[in-house]
Amino acid sequence: MNAFRSLAVAFASIAAAFAFAAPNPDQPIPDRLDLPNALRYAVENNFTIREARERVRQADGALTTARAGYLPHAGVSAAYSDVADHLKTSPASANQNWNATASVQQTLYSGGAVAANVQANRAYRSAAELQLQATVNLVLAGVRTSYYNVLRAQDSIKVREESLRLLEEELKNARNRLEAGAGAQFDVLRAEVALANGRPPLITARNDLRIAIEELRQLLGFTSRTPRGADKLPVFLGTLDYQPENFTLETALDAARANRPELQALAQQLKAAEAGVKAARAGYLPTVGASAGWEVVRNPFAPHLSDTNDGWLLGVQSSWAIWDGRATAGRVHSARSVSEQTRLTLQEQELAVDVAVRRAFATWQEAGELVAASVKVVEQAREALRLSRARLDAGAATQLDVLQSEVALTSAGDNQVQAYFSYNVAVAQLRAATGQPDPDVK
Repeated sequence: MNAFRSLAVAFASIAAAFAFAAPNPDQPIPDRLDLPNALRYAVENNFTIREARERVRQADGALTTARAGYLPHAGVSAAYSDVADHLKTSPASANQNWNATASVQQTLYSGGAVAANVQANRAYRSAAELQLQATVNLVLAGVRTSYYNVLRAQDSIKVREESLRLLEEELKNARNRLEAGAGAQFDVLRAEVALANGRPPLITARNDLRIAIEELRQLLGFTSRTPRGADKLPVFLGTLDYQPENFTLETALDAARANRPELQALAQQLKAAEAGVKAARAGYLPTVGASAGWEVVRNPFAPHLSDTNDGWLLGVQSSWAIWDGRATAGRVHSARSVSEQTRLTLQEQELAVDVAVRRAFATWQEAGELVAASVKVVEQAREALRLSRARLDAGAATQLDVLQSEVALTSAGDNQVQAYFSYNVAVAQLRAATGQPDPDVK
């Protein structure tokens, strides 16, 4: 475990935080970590997901701003003025003036601009929520892949350690045969070389585990660097077993078209773009507003500054740009282009989703076939090793046959681990491609 000590320094507190809303490096490191807790932690702490949540809040603010156009606006204002003594006219008190006004303005008609802006921002807000869901699905698929990669690295270490055990056993047997006069020094030397060649892959597998854990830490959004329990590394629960899943291409395509939040978000953006055309057209129409208020002013002819006149104010305002140099026509033309671009983007994304589903489906099919083949090969490799040893004991085979059988078994074990990893990743990617939420996150 000395090779893993540096991992714990960077990763020491991550497990303890899984049960909380935010990392807590002061909690003890648990002995076990599982995939569901990792997924739930990522939902709360992954930076990409948090940024997507902020975009939803930004859209909330924009929608509130747009809705303000329906509501009256109230305000107060006040002013005071005086002039220098040598500029004052008679009477002097008339040169000091002040006034205060409280008023309310209400838009009565805007040519549909307010309603269109509200409609557009409501659609943008819905699109932001859908993009958040799309981001969550994408990140969680990445977390699954990264967690499976940790399990793959652990299994690869086990395969390599078992390979070294077999090579050490063969070296011991070669030395025993040499001492008994039934073997040669060359056999011992060849077994030592094979054992030495088996150590670098184990070193690489352990480093792969370190890198896999760091990649998982990044996706989880865990930033604590407090070293706690530098000698302890949590056990990652779960296995890369083969659990067959049933998918059909037609069902997957239909599910993706109906459920992918990216497509739904683009549909909402298209609604917003169409509302933008309506807002631009409002420039052709007049605007009408009304105002009411109460004003208090200083009486300029009274001898005291506190003498005032007050009264109510009512007004109606209207404006209509009869000719604006075709500025409105330009805005309408631009808004229509934005709408058409959004429509084309939606159609392009629909095609991209279809292609992504087909690729994910093909990868899943390939992974299933590789799993079936790898399981059979491992069984055959174990039997071949057993037979080669039996034949060596009977004098019908050479040490080279045994070493080659051990190498073949190691290769078959590596292929099986990789096949299980590829299959589990393919299932996760196919679910993400069809827009299905992660089954372990409610």
